[in-house]
Amino acid sequence: MVAPPQLQALLFAINALLRKRRYHAALAMLKGFRNGAVLREKLRAILQATYTHSWNLARFVFLYKGLCALQSHVQGKTYQAHSFVSAFIGGLLVFGNNNNINSQISMYLLSRVLFALCRLGVEKGFIPEPRLDPFPWFSGLVWGLVLWLFEYHRPTLQPSLQSSMTYLYEDSNVWHDLSDFFIYNKSQPSK
Repeated sequence: MVAPPQLQALLFAINALLRKRRYHAALAMLKGFRNGAVLREKLRAILQATYTHSWNLARFVFLYKGLCALQSHVQGKTYQAHSFVSAFIGGLLVFGNNNNINSQISMYLLSRVLFALCRLGVEKGFIPEPRLDPFPWFSGLVWGLVLWLFEYHRPTLQPSLQSSMTYLYEDSNVWHDLSDFFIYNKSQPSK
């Protein structure tokens, strides 16, 4: 089916505009926005990751609770160290395999632990109470560091983070026409 002449002319004009270098920066911003808003079709991978995540959590909780109960039984009462020792052993056994799922979970927990330790430091008086909300500064620092690492020390970042950032920040600089500017991220192979 051939497109009407008006639509063909419009597509020609849009594609000509997309090829102009003087608009490249603004158009790269638009394509970057599009790449950030589009969800890639990875349903099977998401389901597999969800299953692995829940299976690991189930095993961890089972081990943690069992080891806490065992220590309390052996020592006759519960101590704070039981929680740490049980979780440490469970973490080694369940989450010790360096794979994408375990890595994501551990990095997520690390950020939460660091926040909690800062709050505990304030609560115990080791860190002065901030007068202003430190979160905007924290957020700016994290984003500044991750983009600096991506641009200048990319191999230090986790592969899945490198891939996501490439998609968002590099792929958004490249297009040939409307199809790979708006519909697809990259040119589709000819049939």
